[in-house]
Amino acid sequence: MWALRRAADPLRSQGCRVGVSLAACSNFTVRSDYVKNAVDISEPAEWASGGCLLPKRFYHSPSSHLHLSLWSCGLSSQAGAKSSGDEEDSEDGFSELETPVNTDSIEESNTGEEVVEEVVSEPELSDLDSEEGLAEASQNELGLSDAEAGAADEESKKRSPGNLFKVIVNAQNIKSALSKWVEEGNHLGRSEISVAVLSLRRRRMYGKALQISEWLEENKQLNFVERDYASHLDLIAKVRGFQKAEQYIGKIPESMRGEIIYRTLLANCVAATNAKKAEEVFNKMRDLEFPITAFACNQLILLYKRLDKKKIADVLLLMEKENVKPTLFTYRVLIDTKGQSNDITGMEQVLETMKAEGIEPDIFTQSVLAKHYINAELIEKAEAVLKEMEGLNLKENRAACKSLLPLYAALGKADDVKRVWKTCESNPHLDECVAAIEAWGKLGKIAEAEAVFEKMSKIWKRLPSKNYTALLRVYANHKLLSKGKDLAKRMADSGCRIGPLTWDGLVKLYVEAGEVEKADSILQKAVQQSSLKPMFNSYIVILDQYAKRGDVHNAEKMFHRLKQAGYVGRLRQYQSLLQAYINAKTPAYGFRDRMKADNIFPNKAVAAQLAQVDAFKKTAISDLLD
Repeated sequence: MWALRRAADPLRSQGCRVGVSLAACSNFTVRSDYVKNAVDISEPAEWASGGCLLPKRFYHSPSSHLHLSLWSCGLSSQAGAKSSGDEEDSEDGFSELETPVNTDSIEESNTGEEVVEEVVSEPELSDLDSEEGLAEASQNELGLSDAEAGAADEESKKRSPGNLFKVIVNAQNIKSALSKWVEEGNHLGRSEISVAVLSLRRRRMYGKALQISEWLEENKQLNFVERDYASHLDLIAKVRGFQKAEQYIGKIPESMRGEIIYRTLLANCVAATNAKKAEEVFNKMRDLEFPITAFACNQLILLYKRLDKKKIADVLLLMEKENVKPTLFTYRVLIDTKGQSNDITGMEQVLETMKAEGIEPDIFTQSVLAKHYINAELIEKAEAVLKEMEGLNLKENRAACKSLLPLYAALGKADDVKRVWKTCESNPHLDECVAAIEAWGKLGKIAEAEAVFEKMSKIWKRLPSKNYTALLRVYANHKLLSKGKDLAKRMADSGCRIGPLTWDGLVKLYVEAGEVEKADSILQKAVQQSSLKPMFNSYIVILDQYAKRGDVHNAEKMFHRLKQAGYVGRLRQYQSLLQAYINAKTPAYGFRDRMKADNIFPNKAVAAQLAQVDAFKKTAISDLLD
């Protein structure tokens, strides 16, 4: 850990150090005077975020300070135009990146079987940002699905790979269907339930999974253990929000309220990007004297990666103090954080520290490295990583294909995209098809992208919406409005479920075609007609367009709708709204107070924007006239 924090020695010249006493006690809490007492920063105090995990007692002994320049202001100060705000564009879901390379998600087989659609939320496409992959990997770390898989014995998997699952998916009333299943004499033990719930989770059909859990609890069909309660809590948080999940904890028997219950709530607070609640839950775990785990620390690192990178230093210090070893996921997040901040040297040093600890990067981590090398225009280094991902035999290393396709496309290597796709083409997986469509789209080869889509249509009887949306986004990026409209009609005619991912594709299609008002109308109708929540990106692309026009009225309306949808605690929408005022050459009265009320604190870029719209700012002329 010491090596990890020392990895950014070159940043120390930037005048940003964090001093934390070695003598501090181990009881951690949230402190609002963090910057004032603990950080020496050459920036105005108003730029710093209040609230951080620090010891309750602080000793300012110069001889005992640790200088944590790696994860403090160096990250923020190095963020250039490329990374400023980009990591938040795609956050919700977070955001956001390609999903982890692990493809055991009950892969839609190549048998032409119908693919069951998502009913609660949809995954985002890989070209949005690395945030979604990290968020999904974070949820996998929670281990609830693994527990369900472990409980499902092999005999049950072979005997009933989908009988109960199919009944549940097709049922209008799941609780009645389960009661009927039992009445007809079918066995309903933990194994059958675990197989069904695992299948639903992997397809993100959380609403149906929650109804199963509720029926089991109401009918006392199973003797609930702590992990069952944690799974129920997780499903409530995903479907109804973490506030409802927090209320459910009070109904759990006290003897079952262990560490896994609170870490499940913590993970969902982080997924909702609610820093205040996440810190409260973390401190509650400390008060209950649960051991500090890598999972809990990883959640905080992931949270601060999105909201305030300077605070990552405190989590790393806590891990060192409590002797908590970083995991592969820890290093993934840190590597992506350094890459987003355009600190390639720091990213490489984290990677070396990771390898020195005996942890080798997986394909997902390698794809993150390659992506940041490409963004930094370090082509040779990117190509070296891609070659390492491929291995000696791409057919034997098939799992890498999904990541390789868009990365080669980003390098403009059409021949390599063609070569990798040829490996998959005879027996493609759905996620590989999506990646191929995106890759051909990036290269501007529309016909090739369409050919992949048509191949999918022939193999599978009914495609999931994300496959349609992949092509829809290609049309949007190339301003092919007519083709996009035809594809949307085809999608509707096929009976495909229309959800947040599709809405996002349609919004982007019309925005790129210059029809912002139409995109706004589509999004508004979607909210009115469905209980599903649109993606953060869907709102922000429209808000950005109003900001470019200097249309403060409509920008404020879109900003308000973002908050109504539950997207709070993010700096990104404030940046866009401020830009609307700047372009309109209109002062933004009380904007700092608005941000403070939402517990949002400006970074350098936003502070500069605030200065431009300050109605009371002093100039050389105003000083003379005064």
